[in-house]
Amino acid sequence: MTSTERDLRAEAEAWLADDPDPATREELRAALDRGDDLADRFAGPLRFGTAGLRGPLRAGPNGMNLAVVRAAAAGLVRWLADNRVPGPLVVGYDARHGSHAFAVETARVATGAGRPALLMPRPLPTPVLAFAVRQHGAAAGVMVTASHNPPQDNGYKVYLGDGSQIVPPADVEIEHAIRVVGPLADVPLGPPGEVLTDEIVQAYVDAAIGVIDPEVPRDLVVAYSPMHGVGRDVFVATLTAAGYPAPFVVEAQAEPDADFPTVAFPNPEEPGATDLLLALAKEAGADIAIANDPDADRCAVAIPLDDGGWRLLRGDEVGALLADHLMRRGVRGRYATTIVSSSLLSRMCAARGLPYGETLTGFKWIVRAGDDLVYGYEEALGYCVAPPMVRDKDGITAALLVCELAAGLKAELRTLGDRLDELAVQYGVHATDQLSVRVDDLSEIADAMATIRRRPPAELLDEPVTGIEDRLPESDVLIVRAGTTRVVVRPSGTEPKLKAYLEVVEPVVDGDIRKARETAAASLAALRTETAAALGLR
Repeated sequence: MTSTERDLRAEAEAWLADDPDPATREELRAALDRGDDLADRFAGPLRFGTAGLRGPLRAGPNGMNLAVVRAAAAGLVRWLADNRVPGPLVVGYDARHGSHAFAVETARVATGAGRPALLMPRPLPTPVLAFAVRQHGAAAGVMVTASHNPPQDNGYKVYLGDGSQIVPPADVEIEHAIRVVGPLADVPLGPPGEVLTDEIVQAYVDAAIGVIDPEVPRDLVVAYSPMHGVGRDVFVATLTAAGYPAPFVVEAQAEPDADFPTVAFPNPEEPGATDLLLALAKEAGADIAIANDPDADRCAVAIPLDDGGWRLLRGDEVGALLADHLMRRGVRGRYATTIVSSSLLSRMCAARGLPYGETLTGFKWIVRAGDDLVYGYEEALGYCVAPPMVRDKDGITAALLVCELAAGLKAELRTLGDRLDELAVQYGVHATDQLSVRVDDLSEIADAMATIRRRPPAELLDEPVTGIEDRLPESDVLIVRAGTTRVVVRPSGTEPKLKAYLEVVEPVVDGDIRKARETAAASLAALRTETAAALGLR
């Protein structure tokens, strides 16, 4: 046995002695008995990334388990006390494996430290938790979820008292507080706190209805999927309370199921994830199809095509549609997006004399784009359509606003596709795509980022590069521009992926939208190939 192996076994034995969960103690003991490689389990503690803690369900510090959750909760509660932040801790959870247990443990740590804890009444969408933090004047909120990650993962999102996700320096300070917690057996545990009633859900639904115009028509046929998550009941309640017909729901994906049996990855962006939804939409003769991800903070939208097929809109397209809709309704204030999203929103704001904000990736930054923020979105299907209500992405209110727009256009015998064409004629076709590479070894991502930094492209689509912006050390992002063509490269903050965000802008000449879209699509395909080569990918 090498010295490294001896050190790992000693670390594992120390973990076993402090682990409060018999199940993970048994799991780790079996791994030790088998002589399994412990390096990944003990590679280091999970760290707060784009969306808090997130990792595989397993024993050890580099996983989601009761020990990690107890330490995280103890560190958070200590940080709140050190900063003299008054109020209860609100704790929500989704339907993933371990979510309820992790939520109860968090509440017990809070009450054990003398702080009131409010536990959500059942598995509910993340935006309902974000809403509840402000509704109850809480010190902070915790949402136990891994959003759209695979079934073997879980996570832990922390919200501040204003209902927004944590940002530096709070995340670093909370991490430090977690590291100095000490033996977990010494963390005092109290009762699981007060379980909230469904009044909090009704309060969310009532507030969500206020997002839309009561005078807009309600004639709309909607097909919907919650993607085996927790969005169905809240979405259906909100849609019907707003006066729309109940949606057709994908039966095989209607109930919460932590194993996500019908999809490879429970993310509407992934190939094949919306196949059942689009089949239902066609069968039901729907006007639009909508999917939430498992914790319902994201919203995917699909529209019917003239040939009888369906097309899933890109996040940038839905983002532009919702922004344009709010602008047409006279909603004035700051409209914001991220550095990896389409540049179309900036052009819309400039043309209409509205303030524009551009931030780093993640809603924790978008909602801080300015005190005058009225709308924010990111290309990864996230939309904040009512910042005073939910200071985070919210797939329920976004879906409701999409329905309002679609119903209004339907009453005029037009569609979301027609509105996209109008925007293309006015601002040009802003075509976006993504080169996404999932890896098993994170060093592959670092190697690719090093490759493009060392030898950035001199041209994009035969046009000379006009600017290279390296966001290190602020963020691991590289932006390359050639005229209106843009490539943004960064590692994912939530998954083992390298992502390159591509954009080309093609003007519409003589009203020929079809030709402009075809030219843009061809340019995107070529840009994808060029970007892969620049990253050293095959």
